[in-house]
Amino acid sequence: MAFPYLEAVVGFMIFMYIFETYLDVRQHVALKLPTLPKTLEGVISEEKFKKSRAYSLDKSNFHFLHGFVTILMDSAILLYGVLPWFWKKSGDTLESIGFDSENEIYHTLAFLTGVMIWSQLTDLPFSLYSTFVIEERHGFNKQTILLFFRDMIKGMFLAVVIGPPVVAAIILIVQKGGPYLAIYLWGFMFVLSLVMMTIYPVLIAPLFNKFTPLPDGTLRSKIENLASSLSFPLKKLFVVDGSTRSSHSNAYMYGFFKNKRIVLYDTLIQQCKNEEEVVAVIAHELGHWKLNHTMYSFIAVQVLTLLQFGGYTLVKNSKDLFLSFGFDTQPVLIGLILFQHTIQPIQHLVSFGLNLVSRAFEFQADAFAKKLGYSKPLRDGLVKLQEENLSAMNTDPWYSAYHYSHPPLVERLAAIDEADKKAD
Repeated sequence: MAFPYLEAVVGFMIFMYIFETYLDVRQHVALKLPTLPKTLEGVISEEKFKKSRAYSLDKSNFHFLHGFVTILMDSAILLYGVLPWFWKKSGDTLESIGFDSENEIYHTLAFLTGVMIWSQLTDLPFSLYSTFVIEERHGFNKQTILLFFRDMIKGMFLAVVIGPPVVAAIILIVQKGGPYLAIYLWGFMFVLSLVMMTIYPVLIAPLFNKFTPLPDGTLRSKIENLASSLSFPLKKLFVVDGSTRSSHSNAYMYGFFKNKRIVLYDTLIQQCKNEEEVVAVIAHELGHWKLNHTMYSFIAVQVLTLLQFGGYTLVKNSKDLFLSFGFDTQPVLIGLILFQHTIQPIQHLVSFGLNLVSRAFEFQADAFAKKLGYSKPLRDGLVKLQEENLSAMNTDPWYSAYHYSHPPLVERLAAIDEADKKAD
């Protein structure tokens, strides 16, 4: 008797929905608490707390609705055989316009085009509500409708330009790969990731935001001096106009080897009370580099990718897997999609593990910035970012442990304070 892959996948999806909804309910209860955590009393203003509480509850209510609709749609798509039906229809459409549906690359691209359009249409109402109702209501949205749709069209254009050659390459590798298929697939994805990391900040990101050099001044000098003291090979220092879309703030770095760049959101500079807070945030980011967190994360992703492709090679020819989901043929892309569905339990465990590691890295980067003498400005900067982003002040420990890649503010401040006490 064949293993019931479809029923197992849908059953696990529903189980995870129930489990994650339970965590969401716990978090919702925490968000409704009328008082700040004791650690934040006197640190966060009452006005900011009330605004944060209202914003977090709005997002939580929206998340409940979005999650319910998503599980209904995803379950229905699998249980009612929408995927095999859509695969057949995409082939019929190809035939009707004079293309050969037996060509797997053409057939796959037609299928993906339909999936992309469907995904955009079904997600559009939620994206519009999130941006122009919730974010607008709480003062974060800076986009116009025109800019919103322009960004969406640019994203679809990039998918059309980048997607076909990548998909075609994957199909050809699987068809010709032989016994070393997993290694070939991993090698291709490894090279692709390096190429994307190289071209994204130079060619893709500027399509959506404007990057300008940070003007000469004391802030630039302080950041350059900090980078120099750590032997960080800083080549360029940019400010990005994040304020054209949102008042949320951030900072990040990118680049290979001796060609590193740092990007500051203009909102970060505006929101921090002084330059020392901005420099402290950069010190934290440089801590990730100095402690090799970025490299460790990259290696972990590569290992996981290789393991996934290894697992895929074990089931790619399984007729039972394809038949369980309603497919009487075994297209490469469909096999990859079905395989991703079947390993969801492992993916959830891996995601949880990666979050644990990520939170440990954040504590280490905070400690690194503190050792450089930025304890107070880092503390003040974290508080300011929490306030300005209206991040949740009260968090359920189970929810944050499962979902958060960064520790809650309360835990980060406690770690900084504990380190200060030990130093004293």
